[in-house]
Amino acid sequence: MDVPIERLTPAPAYQAVSRTLERLIVSGQLKQGEALPSETELAGRFGVNRSTVREGIRQLEAQGLLRRDGRKRLLVSRPGQAELASRASRAMLLEQVTFRELWEVALALEPLAAGLAAERHQHDLLQRLEANLAQTEAAIAAGQSPVALDMEFHSLVAAATQNRALILAREPIGFLLYPACQAIGSQLPQTGTGLAQAHRQVVAAIGRRDRAAAAAWMAEHITDLRRAWELDQLDLDGLPVAAGQPAW
Repeated sequence: MDVPIERLTPAPAYQAVSRTLERLIVSGQLKQGEALPSETELAGRFGVNRSTVREGIRQLEAQGLLRRDGRKRLLVSRPGQAELASRASRAMLLEQVTFRELWEVALALEPLAAGLAAERHQHDLLQRLEANLAQTEAAIAAGQSPVALDMEFHSLVAAATQNRALILAREPIGFLLYPACQAIGSQLPQTGTGLAQAHRQVVAAIGRRDRAAAAAWMAEHITDLRRAWELDQLDLDGLPVAAGQPAW
Protein backbone atom coordinates (compact mmCIF):
# COMPACT_ATOMS: atom_id res chain seq x y z
CA MET A 1 0.00 0.00 0.00
CA ASP A 2 1.53 3.31 -1.12
CA VAL A 3 -0.83 5.60 0.80
CA PRO A 4 1.19 7.36 3.52
CA ILE A 5 -0.11 6.77 7.03
CA GLU A 6 1.20 8.86 9.88
CA ARG A 7 1.84 7.39 13.30
CA LEU A 8 -1.00 8.12 15.74
CA THR A 9 -0.18 10.35 18.66
CA PRO A 10 -2.60 9.66 21.51
CA ALA A 11 -3.94 12.74 23.28
CA PRO A 12 -2.76 13.25 26.87
CA ALA A 13 -5.02 11.59 29.41
CA TYR A 14 -5.97 14.90 31.05
CA GLN A 15 -7.42 16.07 27.72
CA ALA A 16 -9.55 12.94 27.53
CA VAL A 17 -10.82 13.68 31.04
CA SER A 18 -11.56 17.29 30.11
CA ARG A 19 -13.34 16.39 26.86
CA THR A 20 -15.46 13.71 28.50
CA LEU A 21 -16.63 16.03 31.27
CA GLU A 22 -17.17 18.86 28.78
CA ARG A 23 -19.36 16.59 26.63
CA LEU A 24 -21.44 15.62 29.67
CA ILE A 25 -21.89 19.29 30.65
CA VAL A 26 -22.71 20.58 27.16
CA SER A 27 -25.16 17.72 26.53
CA GLY A 28 -26.95 18.52 29.79
CA GLN A 29 -26.22 15.18 31.43
CA LEU A 30 -24.34 17.19 34.05
CA LYS A 31 -26.54 20.18 34.87
CA GLN A 32 -25.64 23.68 35.99
CA GLY A 33 -25.13 23.79 39.75
CA GLU A 34 -24.70 20.02 40.04
CA ALA A 35 -21.77 18.86 42.15
CA LEU A 36 -19.12 16.62 40.61
CA PRO A 37 -17.69 13.61 42.44
CA SER A 38 -14.41 14.19 44.26
CA GLU A 39 -11.13 14.13 42.36
CA THR A 40 -10.34 10.79 43.98
CA GLU A 41 -13.64 9.28 42.84
CA LEU A 42 -13.24 10.71 39.33
CA ALA A 43 -9.72 9.31 39.13
CA GLY A 44 -11.10 5.87 40.00
CA ARG A 45 -13.86 6.10 37.39
CA PHE A 46 -11.49 7.28 34.65
CA GLY A 47 -8.74 4.87 35.65
CA VAL A 48 -6.13 7.62 35.95
CA ASN A 49 -4.31 9.30 38.80
CA ARG A 50 -5.58 12.38 40.65
CA SER A 51 -3.06 14.75 39.06
CA THR A 52 -4.45 13.84 35.63
CA VAL A 53 -8.01 14.55 36.79
CA ARG A 54 -6.88 17.81 38.40
CA GLU A 55 -5.29 19.02 35.16
CA GLY A 56 -8.42 18.16 33.17
CA ILE A 57 -10.56 20.01 35.69
CA ARG A 58 -8.29 23.07 35.46
CA GLN A 59 -9.06 23.31 31.74
CA LEU A 60 -12.80 23.28 32.41
CA GLU A 61 -12.46 25.86 35.18
CA ALA A 62 -10.58 28.13 32.76
CA GLN A 63 -13.44 27.72 30.28
CA GLY A 64 -16.00 28.63 32.92
CA LEU A 65 -17.67 25.21 32.81
CA LEU A 66 -16.70 24.29 36.37
CA ARG A 67 -16.34 26.42 39.50
CA ARG A 68 -15.27 25.67 43.06
CA ASP A 69 -17.63 26.05 46.00
CA GLY A 70 -15.11 26.27 48.79
CA ARG A 71 -11.77 24.52 48.50
CA LYS A 72 -12.84 21.10 47.26
CA ARG A 73 -16.43 20.99 45.98
CA LEU A 74 -16.71 21.34 42.19
CA LEU A 75 -19.94 22.57 40.63
CA VAL A 76 -21.03 22.63 37.01
CA SER A 77 -21.13 26.22 35.81
CA ARG A 78 -22.06 28.21 32.72
CA PRO A 79 -19.91 31.04 31.36
CA GLY A 80 -21.62 34.43 31.24
CA GLN A 81 -22.18 36.34 28.02
CA ALA A 82 -19.42 38.82 28.82
CA GLU A 83 -16.95 35.99 29.46
CA LEU A 84 -17.83 34.23 26.21
CA ALA A 85 -17.68 37.50 24.27
CA SER A 86 -14.28 38.28 25.76
CA ARG A 87 -12.90 34.95 24.56
CA ALA A 88 -14.35 35.37 21.09
CA SER A 89 -12.97 38.92 20.91
CA ARG A 90 -9.55 37.64 21.94
CA ALA A 91 -9.68 35.05 19.15
CA MET A 92 -10.58 37.77 16.64
CA LEU A 93 -7.66 39.89 17.80
CA LEU A 94 -5.31 36.94 17.43
CA GLU A 95 -6.64 36.51 13.89
CA GLN A 96 -6.10 40.27 13.38
CA VAL A 97 -9.61 40.92 12.12
CA THR A 98 -9.95 44.33 10.48
CA PHE A 99 -12.40 47.15 10.97
CA ARG A 100 -13.94 46.32 7.57
CA GLU A 101 -14.61 42.72 8.64
CA LEU A 102 -16.20 43.80 11.92
CA TRP A 103 -18.27 46.47 10.21
CA GLU A 104 -19.57 44.04 7.57
CA VAL A 105 -20.80 41.68 10.28
CA ALA A 106 -22.30 44.53 12.29
CA LEU A 107 -24.12 45.77 9.20
CA ALA A 108 -25.80 42.36 8.95
CA LEU A 109 -26.46 41.67 12.64
CA GLU A 110 -27.49 45.06 14.04
CA PRO A 111 -30.40 45.75 11.61
CA LEU A 112 -31.53 42.15 12.10
CA ALA A 113 -31.50 42.71 15.86
CA ALA A 114 -33.47 45.95 15.55
CA GLY A 115 -36.09 44.29 13.35
CA LEU A 116 -36.53 41.33 15.68
CA ALA A 117 -36.63 43.67 18.69
CA ALA A 118 -39.53 45.53 17.08
CA GLU A 119 -41.47 42.29 16.80
CA ARG A 120 -40.60 40.71 20.15
CA HIS A 121 -39.66 43.34 22.75
CA GLN A 122 -41.11 43.31 26.22
CA HIS A 123 -42.21 46.55 27.84
CA ASP A 124 -39.33 46.63 30.34
CA LEU A 125 -36.74 46.49 27.55
CA LEU A 126 -38.47 49.33 25.73
CA GLN A 127 -38.34 51.38 28.92
CA ARG A 128 -34.61 50.67 29.27
CA LEU A 129 -34.03 51.72 25.66
CA GLU A 130 -35.93 54.96 26.28
CA ALA A 131 -33.86 55.60 29.41
CA ASN A 132 -30.66 54.96 27.46
CA LEU A 133 -31.83 57.39 24.77
CA ALA A 134 -32.48 60.09 27.37
CA GLN A 135 -29.00 59.54 28.87
CA THR A 136 -27.40 59.68 25.42
CA GLU A 137 -29.11 62.96 24.54
CA ALA A 138 -28.07 64.42 27.90
CA ALA A 139 -24.46 63.31 27.38
CA ILE A 140 -24.35 64.89 23.92
CA ALA A 141 -25.87 68.14 25.24
CA ALA A 142 -23.19 68.21 27.95
CA GLY A 143 -20.39 67.69 25.43
CA GLN A 144 -19.59 64.20 26.72
CA SER A 145 -18.76 61.14 24.64
CA PRO A 146 -21.83 58.95 24.01
CA VAL A 147 -19.77 55.93 22.88
CA ALA A 148 -20.30 53.83 26.02
CA LEU A 149 -24.04 54.58 25.94
CA ASP A 150 -24.11 53.68 22.25
CA MET A 151 -22.61 50.26 23.02
CA GLU A 152 -25.17 49.77 25.80
CA PHE A 153 -27.93 50.74 23.36
CA HIS A 154 -26.93 48.00 20.93
CA SER A 155 -26.75 45.41 23.72
CA LEU A 156 -30.26 46.40 24.87
CA VAL A 157 -31.62 46.11 21.33
CA ALA A 158 -30.08 42.63 21.07
CA ALA A 159 -31.58 41.64 24.44
CA ALA A 160 -35.00 42.73 23.20
CA THR A 161 -34.83 40.13 20.40
CA GLN A 162 -34.96 37.27 22.94
CA ASN A 163 -32.69 35.40 20.52
CA ARG A 164 -29.74 33.94 22.43
CA ALA A 165 -27.85 32.96 19.28
CA LEU A 166 -27.98 36.51 18.00
CA ILE A 167 -26.98 37.95 21.38
CA LEU A 168 -23.96 35.66 21.63
CA ALA A 169 -22.98 36.29 17.99
CA ARG A 170 -23.00 40.10 18.20
CA GLU A 171 -21.50 40.58 21.66
CA PRO A 172 -17.83 40.04 20.68
CA ILE A 173 -18.30 42.39 17.70
CA GLY A 174 -19.48 45.06 20.12
CA PHE A 175 -16.48 44.39 22.36
CA LEU A 176 -14.14 45.25 19.49
CA LEU A 177 -16.15 48.08 17.96
CA TYR A 178 -16.27 49.94 21.28
CA PRO A 179 -12.55 50.85 21.27
CA ALA A 180 -12.81 51.34 17.50
CA CYS A 181 -15.45 54.03 18.06
CA GLN A 182 -13.26 55.64 20.71
CA ALA A 183 -10.38 55.69 18.23
CA ILE A 184 -12.37 57.73 15.73
CA GLY A 185 -12.40 60.72 18.05
CA SER A 186 -13.73 64.14 17.17
CA GLN A 187 -14.42 63.28 13.52
CA LEU A 188 -17.20 60.90 14.56
CA PRO A 189 -20.44 62.45 13.26
CA GLN A 190 -22.34 60.05 15.48
CA THR A 191 -21.15 61.90 18.58
CA GLY A 192 -23.64 64.65 17.76
CA THR A 193 -27.20 64.80 16.57
CA GLY A 194 -26.72 62.02 14.00
CA LEU A 195 -26.33 59.35 16.65
CA ALA A 196 -29.16 60.69 18.77
CA GLN A 197 -31.48 60.90 15.78
CA ALA A 198 -30.71 57.32 14.72
CA HIS A 199 -31.28 56.04 18.25
CA ARG A 200 -34.50 58.03 18.56
CA GLN A 201 -35.86 56.63 15.30
CA VAL A 202 -34.86 53.05 16.16
CA VAL A 203 -36.51 53.27 19.58
CA ALA A 204 -39.66 54.81 18.09
CA ALA A 205 -39.86 52.06 15.43
CA ILE A 206 -39.35 49.36 18.06
CA GLY A 207 -42.04 50.97 20.21
CA ARG A 208 -44.61 50.84 17.41
CA ARG A 209 -43.39 47.37 16.33
CA ASP A 210 -42.32 48.54 12.88
CA ARG A 211 -39.71 45.97 11.89
CA ALA A 212 -38.80 47.53 8.52
CA ALA A 213 -38.24 51.01 9.93
CA ALA A 214 -36.25 49.76 12.91
CA ALA A 215 -33.95 47.75 10.63
CA ALA A 216 -33.57 50.62 8.13
CA TRP A 217 -32.62 53.19 10.76
CA MET A 218 -30.20 50.77 12.39
CA ALA A 219 -28.56 50.11 9.01
CA GLU A 220 -28.15 53.87 8.54
CA HIS A 221 -26.64 54.12 12.01
CA ILE A 222 -24.08 51.40 11.27
CA THR A 223 -23.30 52.95 7.88
CA ASP A 224 -22.49 56.22 9.70
CA LEU A 225 -19.81 54.36 11.64
CA ARG A 226 -17.98 53.47 8.43
CA ARG A 227 -18.36 57.04 7.15
CA ALA A 228 -16.78 58.32 10.36
CA TRP A 229 -13.89 55.86 10.06
CA GLU A 230 -13.23 57.06 6.51
CA LEU A 231 -13.58 60.75 7.48
CA ASP A 232 -10.89 60.19 10.09
CA GLN A 233 -8.74 58.81 7.25
CA LEU A 234 -8.36 55.46 8.97
CA ASP A 235 -7.62 52.30 7.01
CA LEU A 236 -10.73 50.13 6.63
CA ASP A 237 -8.44 47.11 6.48
CA GLY A 238 -6.48 48.19 9.54
CA LEU A 239 -6.83 46.75 13.02
CA PRO A 240 -9.82 48.16 14.89
CA VAL A 241 -8.49 48.35 18.45
CA ALA A 242 -7.08 51.73 19.48
CA ALA A 243 -3.35 51.76 20.21
CA GLY A 244 -3.28 47.97 20.28
CA GLN A 245 -5.24 47.85 23.55
CA PRO A 246 -7.24 44.66 24.19
CA ALA A 247 -11.01 44.91 24.22
CA TRP A 248 -11.52 43.01 27.46
